[in-house]
Amino acid sequence: MILLTQICNKKFHYFEFIKPIEDILKKEKIKFISIHYDKVSSDLVNKAEKIIISGTSLKDNSFINDIDKFKWIKEINKPILGICGGMHILGLVFNGELKKQQEIGLTTIEINEGFLGFKGKIEVYELHNFYAISREFETYAKSINCPQAIKHKNFPFFGVLFHPEVRNKELIVNFSNI
Repeated sequence: MILLTQICNKKFHYFEFIKPIEDILKKEKIKFISIHYDKVSSDLVNKAEKIIISGTSLKDNSFINDIDKFKWIKEINKPILGICGGMHILGLVFNGELKKQQEIGLTTIEINEGFLGFKGKIEVYELHNFYAISREFETYAKSINCPQAIKHKNFPFFGVLFHPEVRNKELIVNFSNI
C-alpha cells in the first residue's frame, strides 16, 4: 500500500496536485491511502510499503511551517517520493535549506544516471518558487537553475522538483514498482 501524503491546504488544489496521482495509481491498480499530512499517524506510516509526498501550488507553502510533522521520515527506511513541495520537505528534514528559484512551464532536463527508470533528456513540467538543497542527497538531474531530481545517499528517498503527475506519469508508476 502507498501512503499518498497531501500537502495542499486549499481544497480546490486537490484536483490539480492530488487527483492526478490518485488516477495514476488507480489505473495501475496500486492500493493507496490519500490523506493530508496533518492526519498522518505512525500507524499509517508503518502500514505503508511506500510513501508519496505530493506537491502543491506556488503560494501554498504552509507545510514549511509544519516541518516537524514530517520527522517520521528520519525514522523509516522505506521508499519515499517527494514531488515538488515533497522534495522541499525531504531536503528540510535532512537539514537542508530552501533557496528562491521560480520555474514555470516546460523545461528539458538531463538525467545523468538511471533515476526511477529515466536516463537522458526528458521534458518536464515545472511549477515552483523554491528548491531545497541538502548535502545528504545526490543530484541526478538539474535544470539551468537548480536540482530537479535527487536521491538520498543512504535511504530510498527520491525527490523531483518537477510534476510527474502532469507530464512524466511513468515515473510515479516506476516508483510504485520498486
